[in-house]
Amino acid sequence: MQITLNGDSRTVDPDTTVAGLLTAAGLDPAKVAVERNREIVPRSTYDAVALSDGDQLEVVHFIGGGDTTPEAADSFEVAGRRFTSRLLVGTGKYKDFEETARALEASGAEIVTVAVRRVNVTDPSQPMLVDYVDPKRYTYLPNTAGCFTAEDAVRTLRLAREAGGWDLVKLEVLGDTKTLYPNMTETLAAAETLIAEGFKVMVYCSDDPIMAKRLEDMGCVAIMPLGSLIGSGLGILNPVTIRLIKESVSVPVLVDAGVGAASDAAVAMELGCDGVLLNTAIAGAKDPIAMARAMKLAVEAGRLSYLAGRIGRKQYADPSSPLAGLI
Repeated sequence: MQITLNGDSRTVDPDTTVAGLLTAAGLDPAKVAVERNREIVPRSTYDAVALSDGDQLEVVHFIGGGDTTPEAADSFEVAGRRFTSRLLVGTGKYKDFEETARALEASGAEIVTVAVRRVNVTDPSQPMLVDYVDPKRYTYLPNTAGCFTAEDAVRTLRLAREAGGWDLVKLEVLGDTKTLYPNMTETLAAAETLIAEGFKVMVYCSDDPIMAKRLEDMGCVAIMPLGSLIGSGLGILNPVTIRLIKESVSVPVLVDAGVGAASDAAVAMELGCDGVLLNTAIAGAKDPIAMARAMKLAVEAGRLSYLAGRIGRKQYADPSSPLAGLI
């Protein structure tokens, strides 16, 4: 009989099960999620679910896109989980998984974003992210990178939950390919569905305080306004609105997108943000490992600067040494 597997037609025996298909393809069932005719196949039923002629299957895994950490003096909490590192790092764009692992180590990150993509069923021996980035050490944050509709975003995260069991997710629904700016209408629709299904949604959004408050009221567990366009390296273009968002919501606020240099990360933290999520700034640097460490230190410095309390801005000079009593 004929089935479609990850977009390609394939002939299988009439009595083939999902487990049999994965075995024949050389795939480890523990590392993938399976969707059959747009319905998730629970991993516990792989042996029992028999395929039918005309079935359409998607087999996905995590690509470059842990457990709760002990509470520290300066930490932040998302959806009941506490983290000590305020730097979140993406796992895409590195030259290979080995470089990914080294950059994550240097960054000190505890949360890493991962994208969901089709498994290469023609070459199941290819390495997977989980072979290099241990999900028992890092908290995987599945995201919807590349999704332009609420339907696609929801479908992606349902597969992600099946593949890894994680309910803490990052939602992003993009408006166009040129700016990768968030489509907030579709984002709201996807967030409503996901929250109703028990997902804990960290949401990428425009730097709009009113929209941020609406997302919090819906039940999103973290607000992630863009600093500037994804991958642009333009830095924090609207610090005033980022600060207004921080003041208007009670859930964590993390700047997401646009950071290009360590100074940008420090600026975000000096605004009072709870964290920074970035990817291209590290993966695209001439020396990703060095940049990962620079970002780690910048986030720490920016946070300490915010806690210390900067001096007020003044119109005129204020001498450090008194002018009275000069010789």
